[in-house]
Amino acid sequence: MKTKSFGILTASAIMLSVGAANANILFDIYAGGTYGVGEYVLFADGEHPSFSSKSYGGVLGMDIPVFRFELEYSYIDGDNVAMNIGLINAYLKMPTPIFKPYIGAGVGSSFSSKYTSEHGTELDIDDVMAYQGMLGITLDIPVIPFDVDLEGRVLYAPDIFKDVTADVTPDLLQYEGRVKLRYVF
Repeated sequence: MKTKSFGILTASAIMLSVGAANANILFDIYAGGTYGVGEYVLFADGEHPSFSSKSYGGVLGMDIPVFRFELEYSYIDGDNVAMNIGLINAYLKMPTPIFKPYIGAGVGSSFSSKYTSEHGTELDIDDVMAYQGMLGITLDIPVIPFDVDLEGRVLYAPDIFKDVTADVTPDLLQYEGRVKLRYVF
């Protein structure tokens, strides 16, 4: 009787351990930082001036075999734009071993952002919806807990402010190359 009870307890412990180990294979939680370099264009009444920009940000997400979901904060530092943007992103990725190509989309909103005109006038950027598309590749080295994403990103924010002097409401289109370093817990 004691041997039978010990065997049942041992088998239960092994099954519970294997279940917990497999749960970690099904999804990974991660946090990371981003850095990007590119340009943005302000579209208003036929004018399309482009300006250089950099972006910095942070991400927190969940990675499952074919999909990835994340919360993203981005700060766009441009020649005359300083934007804070919060986004929710979803990715579809190829489940290949080390190099994983992916495509993604995101939706969010800008907040507490500023635009400085060429005359030095500072305007508040409205809290508007922002949309983005991403295409990239993940370098996933199985031995270390870091993943590196190299991606191209396009972000669109319509009617970011009302310029009463010119009576226009420009749209912003920002495109960049980005590096994302993610720590997988």
